Amino acid sequence: MKNVLLILSAALFFSACSSSNTQETTIDPEEVVNNSTEWSIPIEDVLDGGPGRDGIPALENPTFVNADQSAILLDSDLIIGYKNGDDVRAYQHIVLDWHEIINDNIGSTSLAVVYCPLTGTGIGWNRIIDGNETSFGVSGLLYQTNLVPFDRATKSNWSQLLNEAVNGSLIGKKAELITLFETDWKTWKAMYPETKIVSLNTGFSRTYGVYPYVDYRTNNNFFIFPTPKDDRLPSKERVLAILDGEKAKAYRFTDFESTNLIADTFNGQPYLLIGNASFIVAFKVPSGQQAADFEYVFDGTSGVVVQGADGTQYDVFGNSMAGPGSDLEQATSLMGYWFSFPAFYETELYGS
Repeated sequence: MKNVLLILSAALFFSACSSSNTQETTIDPEEVVNNSTEWSIPIEDVLDGGPGRDGIPALENPTFVNADQSAILLDSDLIIGYKNGDDVRAYQHIVLDWHEIINDNIGSTSLAVVYCPLTGTGIGWNRIIDGNETSFGVSGLLYQTNLVPFDRATKSNWSQLLNEAVNGSLIGKKAELITLFETDWKTWKAMYPETKIVSLNTGFSRTYGVYPYVDYRTNNNFFIFPTPKDDRLPSKERVLAILDGEKAKAYRFTDFESTNLIADTFNGQPYLLIGNASFIVAFKVPSGQQAADFEYVFDGTSGVVVQGADGTQYDVFGNSMAGPGSDLEQATSLMGYWFSFPAFYETELYGS
């Protein structure tokens, strides 16, 4: 079909992900592309992943269980965490690998956890668009190896890594971001022992805990789809990237081996980065303050990671947990495989 590639190997991978004991609707991605006249990204680079729309089923308000019911989850397994007051939730990669999107309601917050296993990128989107709640699903299409979700209200297609609609009636609309935090399960449950986690009783028959893409996440030479490469780092190395307009700046875990705090400036904005072997977070330095005013205080037993000169303590979400200071503003950033960021943004590498 015109301007859209069908990669047989990818179809085999994704069709293996689409069997279920619950009915799933599939729509040929060819229809999605050919019935849509305008894209803000090059249509020749929009690839057909194989399973069709909803062939990889997003989860809708899944059941959560307590941390001690996490069963097969290993301490080293990655999770994406969210905190809303006393409601603390973890969305584990071993579930997201198979479903990619989880639509959830937490109090008054309508959250979509949008995760692409092929780029290793996870982000939170507000599901209230133009005053109305919607949900997101998996379109079956990819752009630069990255997930293309669609919203069910308008069937507009979105780019996860661009955080915007790239096709349909909402084209050009930006997603409103909701702050999430990625780390390993051991670190998260130590920070927040009261956390709940997605139950494996999802209504779908999946081998959770078995990675569906063989050695993809560790093999730097294995790509299912063609995508630009940047040899400054190993392709699948996990980094944190700060995003600003058409530019990005990436930070490695090795940058935090000799220090847990990094003061940096990107696009004229000063940032405070906090990291260790388990996580990296980035905050904008408040007006009138300097990164040097902050001290790393993470002890592994709570979510508090940094303290200001006035004694205010902040957690990984930037919330003021004690002291007179107001919340820190988190940078627009996310974790992901290195190769994914230069494919979308003019990307600087810290220390280079």
